[in-house]
Formats: sequence, C-alpha cells, structure tokens
Amino acid sequence: MVKIAPSLLAADFTDLRSELDRIKLAGADLLHLDIMDGHFVPNLTFGPPIIKQIRKFTDLSLDAHLMVTNPMDYIEIMNKLGVEYLSFHPEVLYHTHRAINQIKELGMKAGIAINPGTPIDVVLPLIRDLDYVLFMSVNPGFGGQEFLSLVYEKIEMIDRIRIEGKLELEIEVDGGVTDKNAPELIKKGVDILVAGTYIFKSNDYRRRIDSLKNGN
Repeated sequence: MVKIAPSLLAADFTDLRSELDRIKLAGADLLHLDIMDGHFVPNLTFGPPIIKQIRKFTDLSLDAHLMVTNPMDYIEIMNKLGVEYLSFHPEVLYHTHRAINQIKELGMKAGIAINPGTPIDVVLPLIRDLDYVLFMSVNPGFGGQEFLSLVYEKIEMIDRIRIEGKLELEIEVDGGVTDKNAPELIKKGVDILVAGTYIFKSNDYRRRIDSLKNGN
C-alpha cells in the first residue's frame, strides 16, 4: 500500500507537539520535512534545532528534502538528528554520486529530487545507487500550489525502468497532492505521497490520509 508522508511545512508550528501526535494517530507513515535555505528556493523554513525537537516528540520516520545550495553540509547533521530518508537536488552538486554514497554509508535512504523542469536524464546514471526518486509536482519553495500533471510522464518512465531493471527503488511525489490525483499517481507506480495543505488544513487528518490511501 502507498505510504503517506504529511509535509510538516503546513502544520501549526505554535502547537507542534500536538500536531505530531495527531498526525501519527491519523495513520501517517512518514513525516516529510521541507528544508529551505532562501537561496535554492525563495523561502526559509526550519533547520537542525527544530528537527531535533521533532525527533524528540515523534517516532515516525523522518523524510528530509534538502532544498539548499550546499546539501553536503547537511548530510552528517541529518543523520545525527535521526533522519531516515534524505533527498537533494542534483542541480547544486558536481559530485552527486559522492553525496548518494555518503548518505547511504551513514545508514539513510538516498534520494534525488527532480523539479518539474528538470529532465529525468540526470537520474539515469545514478538509478542503481538510489533508494528513491522524489518528483516535485509543483515548483518548490511554497506550499499550497496546484499540481502539475507533467509529472505523470516522468513517473511512468522511472517506473518502467525500475521494473525492467528489477530495481528496489521507491517513487515519491510532492506538491498539490489530493484525493483527486492520488488514484492516478498510485496507478502509475508512486509509493510515497507527500501532502501538506490537503492534510493539515483540514479538520480530520485521518479522513484525509485515508482518502489518499484509498483513492476516495
């Protein structure tokens, strides 16, 4: 069954501990952390001090997405904070393979994040070393954006490649995910759905998470 990773960016940070409890009770599988530096994307979110507190108050697996210009500086820090999934954008690194290896050597799952305008060709030479590919279905930087359907074709291509190559590779999608597009995303092979506004801006987290898992 598909995994649901609520994006904490849309949560109420004035009541973060309660939000963490509520989202776990609602059936979340992972907790998605959007880490933005104000350079790679035009927004700032949170860093290690907040993640340290998050880790203290939840045992959900942490899925960190680095939207930063210097991801190599974050790898060891994320590992020490208890992050299990760690993805970065290939546009900011000359040595992507080195970063992937370092992430995996520390025991974390390594992912490449692909923006809507980034061709999937950048993933192909690395695909056998990756644990997952994170497809952005919005332009990164802000929550609450509309889903971009151009991601469907990219998902299909990676799904076909992993089937033909018998690869243990997960596909994750983040951006504008709702019950309207979740069935099609799952049908095309997505393993992890990230949803922020759709879940956290509702009055019933469990109902929203179930709607993503069940497609209704």
